[in-house]
Amino acid sequence: MSAQIWTPAPKPGLIPLHPLTFGALLGKPFAALRHNPKVLFGFAIVVQLIVAAITVAVVGAVVYGTFLRMESLSPSSPDFYPVLWGSIAINAIVAIAMSLVSVAFTAIMQGIVAANIGYAALGEKPSLGTLWRRMRPALWRLIGWSLLQALAALVLIAIVGGIIALGVLAGAGGSAEGVGLTVVVGILLVLGMIPLGVWLNTKLLLVPSVLVLEGVSLREGLVRSWRLTRGRFWNTFAVILLVSLIMNTAVGLVSVPLSLIGSLFGSIIAPTGPNDASEIGAYLLTAIAPQLLIYVLQAVAIVVQCAAAAFIYLDCRMRYEGLDHSLISYLERRDRGATAEQLGDPFAVDPARAVSSAPPQQQTPAFAAAPVGWAQYPPQGYPAAQPYPQQAYPAAPPYPAAQPYSPQQQNAPYVGATPPPPAPQTPVPPAAQPIPPSSESPWAPPGSGSA
Repeated sequence: MSAQIWTPAPKPGLIPLHPLTFGALLGKPFAALRHNPKVLFGFAIVVQLIVAAITVAVVGAVVYGTFLRMESLSPSSPDFYPVLWGSIAINAIVAIAMSLVSVAFTAIMQGIVAANIGYAALGEKPSLGTLWRRMRPALWRLIGWSLLQALAALVLIAIVGGIIALGVLAGAGGSAEGVGLTVVVGILLVLGMIPLGVWLNTKLLLVPSVLVLEGVSLREGLVRSWRLTRGRFWNTFAVILLVSLIMNTAVGLVSVPLSLIGSLFGSIIAPTGPNDASEIGAYLLTAIAPQLLIYVLQAVAIVVQCAAAAFIYLDCRMRYEGLDHSLISYLERRDRGATAEQLGDPFAVDPARAVSSAPPQQQTPAFAAAPVGWAQYPPQGYPAAQPYPQQAYPAAPPYPAAQPYSPQQQNAPYVGATPPPPAPQTPVPPAAQPIPPSSESPWAPPGSGSA
């Protein structure tokens, strides 16, 4: 019988093919940037800068046009307030539209990063075109998911804004009780929305990865994310919280000094404001350059956060659905020369092993797991042990009370007892007899012979 030998899990790519530890979930999102920097880092920066440039151009043009329109009217004009409210509404609509553009960019980045992490787990470093082809079928579902998040945020903001408006109206009417009640309700509502939002974001964190790697509908993606994070909520929350804190701290440490330096140089270059073309160009350069670096850091933060969500998705599927075994089988068949049609999709969900609405089984610790090869007990071919039938036995008759012994009986020998066997006698060996000296011994001391 050979002893069991431990072998590490294969690591063909960025992660080993076994459930990931907390440290791996925290460190691998940063390693994803080094694995394929040309695609992730370059694509994120380019798209982020394009979105920022479009936002600045559109919002700036709308604000400039509405500002000129307001300057042409006097406050006493009957058209002043209609134009004022119209300008505010136009600027709000444009700001919402640009925020939707940013939401669409975030959705695309989530899909690209999820597809790249899937290939990285198999040891592949795909191009941007390969990632786009993998993500493209789920593009509109990703955008729909991002819009659903934005809509939920707008609804919450509208609820809080409505409560504040009611409080203002109650204060304008002079009702102190109404103002106090509104303030208390508003504070409680805001405090209640914070844990609710954190809970929902954590439970639905895996939706982009599910949409891209499994190709399901938006509704199925919501259900899958909800089920996969069951039992892994606090681990998921801790990983995302720490990654977000690290990246937000890094962005803040860089953006605040750059903004201060930019404003300082702007005031030095043009103390009274830019007047000629050279001063305008220098002023814009000192104001835009720090923002460009901030956008680069924000793009990196988005990539790292999306990668963390994708790694959590892989970890949950390895733990609950045996995805690591499916990936190992896929790699073995690929190394033997199987075609793409024969290989199939390595991330396809097996209905027999997919998580259901029932809670997942408790994971057995390593020290309590059965030895390798003992997955089924009892062994096949042997029936399981049956419990013994309960039989009713008759009660034993009572024993008579013991009679005390008399002194004569105590000293008398027991009648009928077998006498003990005699002790074995050890034979005495005969006395040793001395050996008589032999006179015919051929040995003689040296020098005793005749010359």
